[in-house]
Amino acid sequence: MLRLGGIAAAGAILSTSASSQVLQLVPGPQGLDPLAPQPQPLAPAAPRVPADIDPQLFARAKAALDSHRVWPRDTIGVVDFSKPSSEPRFHVVDMASGYVDSYRVAHGRGSDPGQTGYVERFSNDFGSYATSNGAYVTGDYYDGKYGLSLRVRGLDWSNDNAEARAIVIHNAWYAEDDMVPLHGKLGRSEGCFAMSREHQYEVMRRLAGGRMIYADKLA
Repeated sequence: MLRLGGIAAAGAILSTSASSQVLQLVPGPQGLDPLAPQPQPLAPAAPRVPADIDPQLFARAKAALDSHRVWPRDTIGVVDFSKPSSEPRFHVVDMASGYVDSYRVAHGRGSDPGQTGYVERFSNDFGSYATSNGAYVTGDYYDGKYGLSLRVRGLDWSNDNAEARAIVIHNAWYAEDDMVPLHGKLGRSEGCFAMSREHQYEVMRRLAGGRMIYADKLA
């Protein structure tokens, strides 16, 4: 009888020990509680230079963003006037992901007197009808000659007359994409960022609210 009782007692001890082992939480890797929320992997960092944008031009745009202390900075526009008007050269950049959407944009007739499709010079002068280079911030919407348009303000000595010259983002018939197969290039503005109606609204929607546009050429 005592022998059986001893066996039963030993079994109870084993059972209790086994139960304790089952309920005990064993630390996971690096001592983490396996029932605690696990850390999520970090999102991949945005590329240092977004695709389709010249690295030197993008570096200039980022430097302008910092030097002018422009905010918000989630999205910026980078316009590469080294490219002809036949190519998408107005780049809208998501600064978090590095994703880029690119659109065609016209330049001023004073910047391209021979109508070659390339910007030959910049000017900030009144009556020049030329494109100005430098950093801009977007301003207010207004209803003008070409319908809904977006004002921009120049931040550099090279474009600080932009607001007084009525340089804006607007659509125009000569900046529609179907000009390229017909003429090999877009038409020319009087210095404004003119683009197709479809693309204008997308660009304005993403860059409105004081966001920066940086426009220049490297050669």
